[in-house]
Amino acid sequence: MKELLLTATGGPELFALRDADIRAPGPNEIRVKNAAIGVNFIDIYQRTGLYPVPVPTVLGQEAAGIVTAAGAGAPYREGDRVAYMGAAAYAEETIVDAGRAAPLPDGVSMEIAAASFLKGLTAEMLLRQVRPAGAGETALITAAAGGVGLLLCQWAVHLGLRVIAVVGDKAKIKAVKTTGVADVIDRSATPDIAGAVRTLTNGRGADVAYDSVGKATFEACLDSLALRGMMVTYGNASGPVPPIAPLDLTRRGSLSLARPSLFHYAAPDRLPAMASALFGLLAAGVLKPSIAATFPLAKGADAHRLLEAGKTIGSIILKP
Repeated sequence: MKELLLTATGGPELFALRDADIRAPGPNEIRVKNAAIGVNFIDIYQRTGLYPVPVPTVLGQEAAGIVTAAGAGAPYREGDRVAYMGAAAYAEETIVDAGRAAPLPDGVSMEIAAASFLKGLTAEMLLRQVRPAGAGETALITAAAGGVGLLLCQWAVHLGLRVIAVVGDKAKIKAVKTTGVADVIDRSATPDIAGAVRTLTNGRGADVAYDSVGKATFEACLDSLALRGMMVTYGNASGPVPPIAPLDLTRRGSLSLARPSLFHYAAPDRLPAMASALFGLLAAGVLKPSIAATFPLAKGADAHRLLEAGKTIGSIILKP
C-alpha cells in the first residue's frame, strides 16, 4: 500500500509518498481501507514541531473507510463502514484502535465523515462538555470559517446561543453568515475585536470565547469576556499563546481558562455518545460541513500549504 511519510520535522516539502507493508490488526484493533482522510491543524503542528512527534512518521488524525480486518475483541467485521480519529491516517490503509472508531451511518458519505469527524467531535466537546452552553448566552468564536469553526457556529446556533463570529478576511463573511450567527467581525478590518464585542453586547461582553487562532487573538478574546466568563483555547494557528498568570484572570473579571484536548475527552467510553450526537445532527441537516478542497494522497504537501495559507472556507480532505 501507499503511505505519505513525514521524513523530518519542518516544511511540507518533507513529505514523501512510499510503498509500505501493513500488519494484521492485533487485539481490539481494526484495519481500515481509507476512502477519505481529513487534514487538520494538528497535523501541521506535528509536522512543524510545535507538537513534537518522533520522525519519520505518518501523520493524519481522522479518516473514514471500510474495515478490511478485525482483531480479537474488536466490535467490527470486514466490510463495516467506520470513521476514526487518532491514527496514522495519511495512508491507503491504517491500523486503528477500535476504541477510536465509530460505525458510520449509511446516510453519511465517506467524504463528509472525513471532513467532519474530528472537527465535529471537537465542537461537541467544546459546547457540551468543556463549557456547556445555554440558550441565550453569547459565544465568541474565532476562525469561524474553518473546518471546526463552521461546525461550531452551526451547532452553537442550534443550541440557541447568540454567536459573534470572527474571521480573518472579508471573503469569509458570507459563508459564516449562512450559519445563522448574529454578527461577524472581520479582524483584518476591525483589529479591536474586544471593542467590537463590547459594542455588540452593550458593554457586557461574551459569556464564553472559543479560540483556535492562538497568539493573534488570545488577548483580545480574554478582553471580550463578561464577568466570570470562560476562555476556551483549543488551537494555535497563529502560534502558541504567551504565558498568563492566574491572578491576571482574576483582575480581568474572575475569568476561567481551559485548554482541552479532544483525545482526553473522546475516550473509548465516551466516544460512542459523542459520535452519535454528531451523526444525528449531520443526518438532520443541522450540521453542514463544507469541503473547501480535495487532494490526492500524493499531494498532501499541497493540502498543508493551502491550510497554512488561511484562505480556505471549510475542510480539506485527501483521497487515497
